[in-house]
Amino acid sequence: MGDGGARRRTVNSGCSIDRARSICIVLILALATAPALAAEMNPAAIDTAEPSKKTLSNEKPTPAGVRLQVLLDRAHFSPGEIDGRFGENAKKALRAYAEARQLPGADTMTDDVWTALRTEDRPVTLTYTITEQDVAGPFLRKLPSKLEDMKDIPKLGFTNPREALAEKFHMSEQLLAALNPGHHFDHAGETIVVVDAAGGGEGASAKADRVEVDKVRQTVKLFDKSNALIGFYPATVGSEDKPSPSGTLKVTEISRNPYYRYNPDYHFKGVHSRKPFTIKPGPNNPVGTVWINLSAEGYGIHGTPSPGKISKAESHGCVRLTNWDAERVAGSVSKGTPVAFVDAPADASASAR
Repeated sequence: MGDGGARRRTVNSGCSIDRARSICIVLILALATAPALAAEMNPAAIDTAEPSKKTLSNEKPTPAGVRLQVLLDRAHFSPGEIDGRFGENAKKALRAYAEARQLPGADTMTDDVWTALRTEDRPVTLTYTITEQDVAGPFLRKLPSKLEDMKDIPKLGFTNPREALAEKFHMSEQLLAALNPGHHFDHAGETIVVVDAAGGGEGASAKADRVEVDKVRQTVKLFDKSNALIGFYPATVGSEDKPSPSGTLKVTEISRNPYYRYNPDYHFKGVHSRKPFTIKPGPNNPVGTVWINLSAEGYGIHGTPSPGKISKAESHGCVRLTNWDAERVAGSVSKGTPVAFVDAPADASASAR
C-alpha cells in the first residue's frame, strides 16, 4: 500500500529522468562565496527582508528571495524549489498570484502584491530537531544516471539526510547548507534552521474542478468550481521531440509511491535494454513519489528526483513537478477531473506571460 492507503501501481510511462570550464575556478569561487552567503542567510535577515528590485536577484540567493518564495509557497503559488533566487519559476508564481488577486502583474514586486502576501506575522524560518527517522535511511550511495542501473535497487531512496531534509522543507540543498554552516545533517537530536513553507487557509484542502497544463509557459494551474485559481505550480511539460498531448484528458488513477516500468518501445536515448524492466518506488524513482494517471496511454502528472530542474529541462511527454507539488495536486484532484493541455496564445499580454 502507498501513502494514504492508495494502491501502489506500476507506471508504464514515457517519462524519464532528465562543465564548468575550470574545476579550480569553480572551487575557488565556492569557497570564497560560501562564508558570505552563510553570514547573509540567517533567520533574522530572512524574516525581516523586504522584497524589491534591489533585494531580489536571479544571480544569487538573497534573504528577500527566500522570504518571497516561502510566502508564495504557503499561498499555493509554488516557486518550485526554494533556493532564494528570483528566477523564472519564482517570477511565474508571482505573476500568477497577482493575476489571481486581480492585481497588476509584473516581474517585480509591487506594494499591492506584497501587502496581499503578508497576511500573517508567522516567521518564514523555524528551528527543527533532526529525528531518528530523518537519518535512518536506507540511503543510496549514489543515484545511478542510467535507468537500467536502477532496476535492481530495492528502494530509490534519498542519497543522504541532507537531500531528504531539503525536500521535506521544499528547499534546495544549497540553501539548507547555507542556513546551517558546519552541519552534516546526519545526527538525530541536532537542531537546524529550515524554512516554514507549510501553507494553510482556503487553498490547503480545496478540491480542483479542473486542471490546466500550459505547454508553452510550462505551468500547471488548478481551478475550483467558481473558476478561481486555487493552485499554481511550475512544471516541465514535454519536449520538441516528445511533446505532451493536446486537448482535454481526465485523471483515471492516483498512485502514491509508484513503481516505474520502462517500455523499450519508448526508445529513450541512452537506454539500450530491449526488454521491459521495473524500477522500485522511492523519492528518487524516475516519476518521484506520485503518479497521476491520465486518459492517454503512458501520460501522467508526476514527481521528480531532480526538483531543481523543473522548467529547466525536458520530459518525455509527461508533466513533471517537484515531489511536494505533485503530492499537492494529487490531494486536490480525483478520478474524472479534467486536465486540459493548452498552448499559450501568441498575442498573450506581458502580464500573463
